[in-house]
Amino acid sequence: MELAKAAIPQLEAREFMGFRRANGQFGTRNYIALCATVNCSATVIRKAAHELEVSGALEPYANVDGVVAFAHGTGCGMNNQGTGFEILQRVLWGHATHPNVGAAIFVGLGCEVMQIARMKDVFDASNGALMEHFHHLTIQETGGTRATIDAIKAKVLELLPEVNKNGREPCPASELKIALQCGGSDGFSGITANPALGVTSDLLVGLGATSILSETPEIYGAEQLLLRRAESKDIADKLINQIKWWEAYVAMHKGSLDNNPSPGNKAGGLTTILEKSLGAVAKAGASPLTAVYDYAETVTAHGFVYMDTPGYDPVCATGQIAGGAHMVVFTTGRGSAFGSKPAPTIKVATNDVLFAAMPDDMDVNCGDILSQGVSLEDKGAEMLEMILAVASGQKTKSEELGLGDNEFVPWQVGAVM
Repeated sequence: MELAKAAIPQLEAREFMGFRRANGQFGTRNYIALCATVNCSATVIRKAAHELEVSGALEPYANVDGVVAFAHGTGCGMNNQGTGFEILQRVLWGHATHPNVGAAIFVGLGCEVMQIARMKDVFDASNGALMEHFHHLTIQETGGTRATIDAIKAKVLELLPEVNKNGREPCPASELKIALQCGGSDGFSGITANPALGVTSDLLVGLGATSILSETPEIYGAEQLLLRRAESKDIADKLINQIKWWEAYVAMHKGSLDNNPSPGNKAGGLTTILEKSLGAVAKAGASPLTAVYDYAETVTAHGFVYMDTPGYDPVCATGQIAGGAHMVVFTTGRGSAFGSKPAPTIKVATNDVLFAAMPDDMDVNCGDILSQGVSLEDKGAEMLEMILAVASGQKTKSEELGLGDNEFVPWQVGAVM
């Protein structure tokens, strides 16, 4: 633990140009979110967002980054309590109240299990500032599909001038929460991009900010590297219990946690889950582990933290963002076309070939660590500067491509009934 504390660099305070929220939070983007409580309302929010976009209605509002539709495939045909229900509640509420969201509209069918009124009670949506941010309607009460699409659009047009009033201003970098992610890993991941991102993670901790490691099936076998850095026994025990839960969960479905390397991982040079796990943990740097969170639980601690998620990239990132991550830094060796909203994704190539092959997708090249002798420390510092630039409004490649709506994938746990 003393070594972990010694790994935290001493840095001067930094700032980014962001959005100050009435509740004391700080955002890096300023979206209006349309949140479906159930699959039955997925189409109306998608059509409303699309019609608003093609109409040019958002063009006069320079401080609004867009209208994003968070549609999903569940919300009914499920138990009204338990892990799966609680996860979906946390995901929906976490996105609606995300610091990168200036206003949110929940849209339901009306008769589904995931009821808007219950969600408001659970999360204590009684304060005035939050209620100004939060709006809702149902298809059944509004008069059907077309009437609901029009009602959503009318509400967005009403909200736009108010959301647009919130412009960028200096914000403390210590408030940033950055999700660490990897996918499409290869044999270079554990020696270039992931350890370089580990340097960035430590630099974030040195600024007083938060880095969030996740993907429990992908740290399996290397968890001791995290446990020995836990600040308390309770923190370590929570991570151990999450791993035990996963062992039982995959066994129940006749699976195994040690079968993770995908065909693409193997083609890229990874042979065992241990190699993949060691590379995944390298993203976490060397700072102390200050907290462990359940999936989509609100992240409140500063420093290096862990969130329990699946390894599947969209599901993992959805949980991290629901927990409050302002941004996702995503390393890849085989290539990824991932993007996310309302928190943008920075994609990091592990090798020169990939960076040259997918120039419209990759933001940072870590291949030069091997080909040009760039140090991990310099590359980690380079990524920190990009994080601060993106936090201040610079668009990532995935944002330029418009990715992020379809990558909203809440983790489904439990029976579909």
